[in-house]
Amino acid sequence: MTSQSQTERTPYLPELEPSSWLITGGAGFLGGNLIEHLLARGQKVTSIDFAPFEYDHLRDQVTVVDGDIRDKPLVNRITQGMDFVVHCAAALPLYTPEEIYTTDIDGTRNVFEAALNAGVKRAIHISTTAVYGIPDHHPLLETDEMQGVGPYGEAKVAAEGVVMGFREQGLITPILRPKSFIGKYRLGIFAMLCEWALDGHNWPLLGRGNNPYQYLDVEDLCDAIWLCATLPEENANDVFNIGAKEYGTPKTDFQAVLDAAGFGKKVIPIPAGPAIWTLRALEAVGLSPLYKWIYETIIEESFVSIERAEQKLGFKPKYSNVDALLRTLEWYKANREEIESRQGGVSHRVAWKQGALSLAKLFF
Repeated sequence: MTSQSQTERTPYLPELEPSSWLITGGAGFLGGNLIEHLLARGQKVTSIDFAPFEYDHLRDQVTVVDGDIRDKPLVNRITQGMDFVVHCAAALPLYTPEEIYTTDIDGTRNVFEAALNAGVKRAIHISTTAVYGIPDHHPLLETDEMQGVGPYGEAKVAAEGVVMGFREQGLITPILRPKSFIGKYRLGIFAMLCEWALDGHNWPLLGRGNNPYQYLDVEDLCDAIWLCATLPEENANDVFNIGAKEYGTPKTDFQAVLDAAGFGKKVIPIPAGPAIWTLRALEAVGLSPLYKWIYETIIEESFVSIERAEQKLGFKPKYSNVDALLRTLEWYKANREEIESRQGGVSHRVAWKQGALSLAKLFF
């Protein structure tokens, strides 16, 4: 695992005078990490989220607004006086289609309209590589066609269109398309992996698991956001894929987690076809937290080119897939009791109830 000091790891990050930042979705996984990242650099931070702000160690240093980005008057009010806006808030695939569309499209419009009217310096949009759908080639480039799959993918494609409309009006709007990012505070499906590994179970994997699959450490994503805020407009006002520079396959990367747990367990490939049909059925009746995007893409190649971010932003990922997974495992291990005490929910900030999947532990 990478063990360099913060100073050694991030010599390329520009400096910035203390500024005011609004983080939408500040109570979430990315929000918490980004707030820590900004506070460490002397910035002033306001968070808006309808979810409870449970980062108690940060509360005294942050202005916390309990609210919804679909509340246009509220968003307008709190954006006044901000230098930067980072739009992290999104309704994820486990939300209802109505919640996804109204949050990810209408909410995005509210945020960027408020940013334009308030005269913020930059409004940074956190999109997703899900906008590429299920592609037929790799690596994916920022110029590739966007094809959203399902309500979430469709909404994130539409949200980028909203953001581009405000760019045409003169707002500086860097757009980041990160791969699935991992790190402390990240739970969801990765909590299941950590739990099974630490309990001494094998890990079932759809298909052979030999397909290249790229993740991203959340700290590297925070660095990319900082670069988009601090570099000249001609560098930053663009669309960027963000992912790990070094990555393996689900089989090799997940095996590293099992090896670190120390029980000698293995990744066990299982036939993808029957497993996918079973997961579809369990999802339909509410007995599995896994959604289509997870179990139908893990068997495919999935990696993006980060060349544009490297060239225009000077982006230098510090962590490989394995680094990111092992950092998550260590954080989970140190905080397991608290994590499992608040299991249940639909975000990446909570450990999902595993439903019928918990029975599979008996066989692995």
